[in-house]
Amino acid sequence: MRHSGLSLGTVLVCLDDSKLYGKRDDMSTELMTSTKCCSSRELRWFTPRDQDRLTRLIVILVFASLVFGNVRSAIQVALDASYQPVAYTVLHTAVRVSNALFLGLVVVTTVTRLRPIQKTAGIEPRISALLGTFMLMGLAVLPHAEMPPIALGISCALVIIGLWAAFAVLRWLGKSFSIMPEARQLITHGPYAVVRHPLYVCEEIAVLGVLIQVISPLACIIVMAHALVQFRRMLNEERILQSTFAEYASYAERTPRLLPFSRKILKMAHAALMSLISAGRLLHRSIS
Repeated sequence: MRHSGLSLGTVLVCLDDSKLYGKRDDMSTELMTSTKCCSSRELRWFTPRDQDRLTRLIVILVFASLVFGNVRSAIQVALDASYQPVAYTVLHTAVRVSNALFLGLVVVTTVTRLRPIQKTAGIEPRISALLGTFMLMGLAVLPHAEMPPIALGISCALVIIGLWAAFAVLRWLGKSFSIMPEARQLITHGPYAVVRHPLYVCEEIAVLGVLIQVISPLACIIVMAHALVQFRRMLNEERILQSTFAEYASYAERTPRLLPFSRKILKMAHAALMSLISAGRLLHRSIS
């Protein structure tokens, strides 16, 4: 992490022997030695390594509690199986188990991840990261909408597919995972060779499934706001990666941000549009 001005975790302890003791020749050697030792001392009570450990601990505790909550919900759904349709029990148990496995992988990855090479500066990237991570908890307090079984099946399928895809991407990301914009290791293979932010894509598939279950104007506003925050997170992450890794510029040039083959599709659409314009001009000239 970059600091400007004084570092909060560092205090310099320094004494000026000439001001304290004057010019007593008989003690000059002893005092100069004492001052030199004292002035070279730094009291580091909250170093960058301590910051990294504290951040890891907070992430581990928060997501471990979420894992526990999902496991408890899955057990409760299974215990209530005799009072609800079989399809409901199976789908909701699968959703809870999938979410618990994904969150559990977040905990494990946080424990084993590499120390950051560089961290982002400023408060905005951190606020965006926290909002993007926890904003969707607002959907949990909204009432579930009445829906036919087919809609419930589609919703749960989207959630399960999104979570398992996110699980696979997170396994691929591995020790480079972080919630805050931090540079650890540049991953450009696997799903990251298809798009630059595959984890966000997978998570939004699951979000769409949750939205179907609580569909309402307020839920749509929350999801749209979350999407904007996530896009801001992408820009913050790209900025820190580009400033850390020289090869990121060429990687970003050849890899789309979110949609696979989007650049080829845009180029084809642009070429088709230019062809239509040229044909229109030729037709106009022939008529006139």
